[in-house]
Amino acid sequence: MRVVGFSIIRNAIQYDYPIVEAIRSILPICDEVVVAVGRSEDETLSMVKNIDPKVRVLETIWNEDLRKSGAVLAEETDKAFDAIKEADWCFYIQADEVLHEQFHTPLLAAMRQNLPDEKVEGLLFDYIHFYGSYDFIGDSRKWYRKEIRVIRNDKLIRSFQDAQGFRKEGRKLKVKPADAFIYHYGWVKHPKHQQLKQKSFNKYWHDDDWMKEHIPDVEEFNYDRIDSLQHFKGTHPEVMKARIEQMNWHFTFDPTQRKLSLKERFSRLVERATGIRLGEYQNYQLLK
Repeated sequence: MRVVGFSIIRNAIQYDYPIVEAIRSILPICDEVVVAVGRSEDETLSMVKNIDPKVRVLETIWNEDLRKSGAVLAEETDKAFDAIKEADWCFYIQADEVLHEQFHTPLLAAMRQNLPDEKVEGLLFDYIHFYGSYDFIGDSRKWYRKEIRVIRNDKLIRSFQDAQGFRKEGRKLKVKPADAFIYHYGWVKHPKHQQLKQKSFNKYWHDDDWMKEHIPDVEEFNYDRIDSLQHFKGTHPEVMKARIEQMNWHFTFDPTQRKLSLKERFSRLVERATGIRLGEYQNYQLLK
């Protein structure tokens, strides 16, 4: 069984993306990792090239005219995926996502188990979203719970919308559980870097008028505007430990002081009782 990883990145140093940790987290289960590195204003290209000999860099230029729904992210993702030639499974990891080493063995087992079944087009991961610091995780409806990160090497599969997930000829992929979690660190940066990211990446979703109205012209992001968090009680991936130890900002939150709407409160009660999240968007078809 051959597994090839793929990812995209641009200006990782400027916006403090843990791309090195992301790639290193999947290297032990990948025969190769293809990284599409967009033309950057920092040393991202050199940094990615020096991660590991198994990393193959594809130099790209982002289409700055794609300023709707994050389409440029899907286009870049497809470039990386299309550069993969021989593979049974392709593992997509975004620049702020990390796979904990405790999931290497069960994930490989899920790949081997489902490889003979052609109906299984991908594997579905659970998510943990960190916010503000490495000690808190999001637990409201605003955070997506599952997404596809392993797909077959089938070039009819395309990245969907803003690289949220994948579709095949416009339809949702048929998937099985990956038996693994993705740790999402996209909302854990120094407030200065987080604000720079907001100013930069929202341009790929919205026009200038929207940016002026919704993105404050301030130096640091305000992490206090969050509805609900809980303490993280697990362990972080080994590859993240050095980054966590270098954390140089302070964030705190009282989990008992949630700011939830009536609709959110009702939904949480239903979810706790039944395991069903009312109205949840699912970009996949889960096979039994």
